[in-house]
Amino acid sequence: VARSIGLGIALFGLWLLLSGIYTPLLIILGIGSSALVAWIAHRMNVTDHEGFPIHFTWKAITYWPWLFWEIIKANLAVSRVILKKEISIEPTLLRIPANQKSELGQVTYANSITLTPGTVSIAVGEGMIDVHALTQEAADDLKTGRMNERACRLEGIDHDRKETIK
Repeated sequence: VARSIGLGIALFGLWLLLSGIYTPLLIILGIGSSALVAWIAHRMNVTDHEGFPIHFTWKAITYWPWLFWEIIKANLAVSRVILKKEISIEPTLLRIPANQKSELGQVTYANSITLTPGTVSIAVGEGMIDVHALTQEAADDLKTGRMNERACRLEGIDHDRKETIK
């Protein structure tokens, strides 16, 4: 029930942001339509732990700015590689551990890797992610396990750095 209420609140907030109309009648209609959609989703039993991850909300407040900064740093690194007179790419395939417990956590980690320029997640499964890295530097950065650790913290898992690749 808490997830359905959270879904209704999130839907209403999104509706309020996107509509831009704040007259009493339309606000009441927005509340009603959001509540109706949340009730239907609850009756269909689609508001589960991974479908609407309330538990990520507060941890995401620190994760997204960190990821945004990582994306900026990777953009600069890829730009340096591209703008050099001699292109020094070293395409690398590697398999890195994904210590997240849920599929949602592993997908979040894999998407974070793909969002970071110079790296692409190729396959996710059985606690491992296959990654293509444009440079050895990008591959080495993933091998440190910092992003894996942050994605684990987002999911609420204490991560042990000893499990990273050497």
